[in-house]
Amino acid sequence: MYLCKPCAMQIAHPPFMNTEYPSILLSEAVKHFSALPGLGKKTALRLVLHLLRRPTNEVNAFAEALTKLRQEVHYCSICHNISDDDICPICKSSHRNHQLVCIVENIQDVMSIENTGQYNGVYHVLGGIISPMDGIGPKDIEIDSLIERIQTGAIKEVIFALPTTMEGDTTNFYIYRRISAISESIQITQIARGIAIGNELEYTDEVTLGRSIINRIEYNGK
Repeated sequence: MYLCKPCAMQIAHPPFMNTEYPSILLSEAVKHFSALPGLGKKTALRLVLHLLRRPTNEVNAFAEALTKLRQEVHYCSICHNISDDDICPICKSSHRNHQLVCIVENIQDVMSIENTGQYNGVYHVLGGIISPMDGIGPKDIEIDSLIERIQTGAIKEVIFALPTTMEGDTTNFYIYRRISAISESIQITQIARGIAIGNELEYTDEVTLGRSIINRIEYNGK
């Protein structure tokens, strides 16, 4: 309660909102947007309010695209890249060198390397790297399927293009040991260390990344 100075009357405080936002629907939308990587509540709120200002048909199309993506997207049965079909266009292409396989951590790395225009082989997407601190072991990523591809005898060279971190180096060494145990004829290389230690491929400029692939060096497990 507070006193109105002109008349000294007691007036009740206006009621506060029960939530942080004026609408429960708005609050729910912000909560889901802020769960996305790199989005805080303020940014999430701006995005939600932006959508509210857009025509209904645009918002519906946006929601439908997300739903369709989640329900209908495929992962390539060969390399595990995202695809509209069971086998991605890169693995289908007769213009790619299928004897050369670049091993990457994630799909963003495939996109980064493709943007350089300097690589004509195919890929193998691990979907992560070995990280005991995060509870991620060899069985949690696509290493066994890589070994199965190598055992077909169709692959002549594999290129390690994993992050230059302790976890990336650990994954390189583990795969190197697995490959060496089944084949002595496969050439094992890694992209040149023109990329700064700890940098991820998606944040490396195309020229530097392209040169790192062209000037790749032999990997000997050290």
